[in-house]
Amino acid sequence: MIHGEKKNVIGIKVDVIDYEGAVEYVIKAAKERRSASISALAVHGVMTGALDREHKHRLNNLDVVLPDGQPVRWALNLLYRAPLTDRCYGPSLTLKLCDRAQREGLSVFFYGATPSILAGMRQNLAKKYPDLKIAGMEPSKFRRLTSAEKLQVAQQIKDSGASIAFIGLGCPRQEVFVYEFRDLLPMPALAVGAAFPFIAGEVRQAPMWIQNMGMEWFFRMCMEPRRLWRRYVYLNPAYVTLLTLQLLGLRSYETEGILPSSELLYG
Repeated sequence: MIHGEKKNVIGIKVDVIDYEGAVEYVIKAAKERRSASISALAVHGVMTGALDREHKHRLNNLDVVLPDGQPVRWALNLLYRAPLTDRCYGPSLTLKLCDRAQREGLSVFFYGATPSILAGMRQNLAKKYPDLKIAGMEPSKFRRLTSAEKLQVAQQIKDSGASIAFIGLGCPRQEVFVYEFRDLLPMPALAVGAAFPFIAGEVRQAPMWIQNMGMEWFFRMCMEPRRLWRRYVYLNPAYVTLLTLQLLGLRSYETEGILPSSELLYG
């Protein structure tokens, strides 16, 4: 089990952590009814924070930032000689936590995506984890919430009795959500992105050999070119450039962001 310190990857503080360490951290927080804000970041998520100082503040004030993408794990290993043999991939972690929650008698809540995706998730999770207690599911409103709605959503999740909340609003909206709700939810809340449509079976996952090569981004871009091409064509080369400068000692990156001027209230 690995759960080490946070390390600076182009200005974003990423935890040196593996699946076992992440599962133990979440389950402990769930049993203690303790708030914990967690995100699984790939290159897109890291770059979003690197390019936006307000968002950098949010990311660097989360309790745990998981190395979701292989290039993020490679950065930890290259920069800090971290002993990580695999990434901590949000969709895989979600399933591992559902399995552990089933065995521990802990219930889970899913917030985000569409009603059809949530229905597919419920069906597939029931087949895979028949004793998993799903305390509730609520689709995204696909807009910003009012302040009153924010409190209503938090109360709905709390009233469900859930021990763990999974948030699937897409990057960076889900990271904004777990940051802005971190003081309202007495449970770990995980921003896990593509886990929702993957588990529902509505989006095809890259074969494992492609994932291990760090080329999942290319597979996803081929599957959804109109939505994703700008993200990867611009941000991936920028990440490589910034990371190379850090590796060569030619540039250092501040982890200090700017306190957000207002809440974004994504829901």
